[in-house]
Amino acid sequence: MADPKGFLTTGREVAQTRPVPERVKDWNEVYVPGSLLPVISKQAGRCMDCGIPFCHQGCPLGNLIPEWNDYVYRDDWTAASERLHATNNFPEFTGKLCPAPCEASCVLGINQPPVTIKNVEVTIAEKAWERGDVTPQPPERLSGKTVAVIGSGPAGLAAAQQLTRAGHTVAVFERADRIGGLLRYGIPEFKMEKRHINRRIEQMRAEGTRFRTEMEIGRDINAAKLRKRYDAVVIAVGATTARDLPVPGRELNGIHQAMEYLPLANKVQEGDLTVSPISAEGKHVVVIGGGDTGADCVGTAHRQGAASVTQLEIMPQPGEERAPNQPWPTFPMLYKVTSAHEEGGERVYSVSTTHFEGDEDGNVQGLHLIEVEFKDGKLEQKPGTERRIPAQLVTLAMGFTGTDRENGMVEQFGLELDARGNIARDEHYATNVDGVFVAGDAGRGQSLIVWAIAEGRSAARGVDRYLTGGSSLPAPIRPTDRALTV
Repeated sequence: MADPKGFLTTGREVAQTRPVPERVKDWNEVYVPGSLLPVISKQAGRCMDCGIPFCHQGCPLGNLIPEWNDYVYRDDWTAASERLHATNNFPEFTGKLCPAPCEASCVLGINQPPVTIKNVEVTIAEKAWERGDVTPQPPERLSGKTVAVIGSGPAGLAAAQQLTRAGHTVAVFERADRIGGLLRYGIPEFKMEKRHINRRIEQMRAEGTRFRTEMEIGRDINAAKLRKRYDAVVIAVGATTARDLPVPGRELNGIHQAMEYLPLANKVQEGDLTVSPISAEGKHVVVIGGGDTGADCVGTAHRQGAASVTQLEIMPQPGEERAPNQPWPTFPMLYKVTSAHEEGGERVYSVSTTHFEGDEDGNVQGLHLIEVEFKDGKLEQKPGTERRIPAQLVTLAMGFTGTDRENGMVEQFGLELDARGNIARDEHYATNVDGVFVAGDAGRGQSLIVWAIAEGRSAARGVDRYLTGGSSLPAPIRPTDRALTV
C-alpha cells in the first residue's frame, strides 16, 4: 500500500483548467500543462490498495490501478508505465476521454471523493512519452498471415496493434483522409489534441502496421474481394448511423447531425479548411442531446463565436449525488459540468422538440419545444408549456443506432445482424462469415472508449486463435459482458 493514511490525510485534487476567457479563444486542450505533476503522487497515495479492488470491475480493460498508483506514489514512472501499458494500448486516450467508470466503482468513493484514477493514468502516459519509455514493439518473427482491419477508431487500432505484435501482417483501412476514426474527427481539439494520435500512429508504423486512408470498404473496395485477399478481417467501423429527429421543419437549412458539424471544425484545426462551412459564428445555437457529444458541440460553438448556446435534454436533470436506485459500485447518472459547460450557455432538461420554423429562404430560425414528464413509465407532454427559442444553427447529438448500412459492406460480406441492428458475433468475436470478426461499437452498439479498446484487444485474441490454432494474447472481456447497472 502506497500511503496507509493517504485517503485520510489527502483531499481529492484534479487537473486545473485554463481560465475560460483565455481558452475559448483557442483550440488547445483546456487543462493547464503540467498542473498535475506537483500533486499527482499524493493523489495516487490516496489509493487504499483494496483487497478486492472494485476499480478493476469498473474498467473493462482490467487496468491494474492499485499497482500503478503505488509506483507513482514511489516515483517509479517506468514501472508505472509498464503496468499501465500491460492492459491498455492507448492510456493517454482513455486518460483524457473516458468518463472514468473506474472512479465510480472506487471503494473510497463509497463515502468520500474517489481516487483521481483518470488523472493518474494520463500523467503516467505523458511521463512515459517524455522519458522515452514508449517505444515500438515489433514482433520477433512474422507468422506469414495477413489481416485487414476495417476502421481506425480505438477498437480497430487496438486490434491492429495487438495482431501486429503477434507477428501478423496487418493493414488498417480508413474511409477518412486521416487515421483515427472518431478520435480524429469526432473529438474536438480542446478535449484531445491530435498530436497524441499522431505519435501512436508512428509507433504502430514502426512496429509494422500498415495504414490505408480514403478507402471505404463497400464503396471503394468490395468487401467480398477484400476477404479473399486477407487471411482474416476485423470489422471495427463503429456505430455511425446517427439517431434523427423526424419533426416538422427537419429539412430546413442549418439543422445538422453532430457528426456533420464536429468533423468540419476539426478539419480547420488540421489545416484543411480556413473556416468551417458549418459555423456557429454570430448565431443562436441549439444542441439537442445532453451527452458528451452534445457537450462537444457546445464547446465548439463557443470557440466559433456563437451569439448564444442552448443545450436541450429530454430526460430530467440528474442529481449531484448518487440516487438510491444507483448504488455503489454502479456507474451513476450524475449532473456533470464539463469544461464546455463551464464556458457558458444554457442547459434545459425535460423538454422535447415539437417542430422547427424557418425563414422565406428555408433557413432555420427557431425551435418550438414543450416540457415533458414521465408518468407510469411513459413520457408525456405537459400542456401549456410550449415555447419558442431562437435557433439559427441546430446540431443533433442524440446518439447512434448502429453501423453504416448504406455503403454496402454488410451486404457484400453477407453478415448477420442481431436484434439491435449490430453485427452478430460469437464468443470469439467471429461473425457468421468465416474469417471475419467484429470489434467495438459495430458489434456492441454505442459505448465508451474503454469498451472499444477492450473489444479490440479481445477480438485480436479471437483472430490470432483462428489463424494459428491458439493464442497468448489477452482477452479482457467477452462479447456479452456489459457494464454493471441496476
